Amino acid sequence: MHDLPFRLKGEVVKGFGRGGKELGIPTANFSDYVVDNCLPKSIQQGIYFGWASLNGKRPPLKMVTSVGWNPFYQNTKRSIETHILQHFEEDFYGEELRIVCVGYIRDEADFESVEELIGAIQKDIEVSRKALEENFSHFKEDNFLFDEGDTSRN
Repeated sequence: MHDLPFRLKGEVVKGFGRGGKELGIPTANFSDYVVDNCLPKSIQQGIYFGWASLNGKRPPLKMVTSVGWNPFYQNTKRSIETHILQHFEEDFYGEELRIVCVGYIRDEADFESVEELIGAIQKDIEVSRKALEENFSHFKEDNFLFDEGDTSRN
């Protein structure tokens, strides 16, 4: 069962270093603390989509998030990796990432090759983009994404 939406926030930390470098799909990673203590217990491993903000101040951005063990890389610890569907010139380590996951795309999967993994992620991105535009745009106004008193959302 996927209890949606779910919301998470925390500092962006260095991850495994594969998203941007090896896959060409950079991710913002939550700390082990957020993974272990803030993720609702009812949330299953898999690929989700929704909205993200940085420091509660920027306009919300579309995103896709992986929750789980990344079987292709045989991770020994669970992670939450968010790919924001916008290009950034610089890293934003240390900034606060807030996400509202509103939809579920698929279970985690293993892949035969890096190319197959990249293809699946690209498909996830397109599913996310389309769903957010067509059915979930109202969630970009979710108060969780913004600092209290922030009136810059107009």
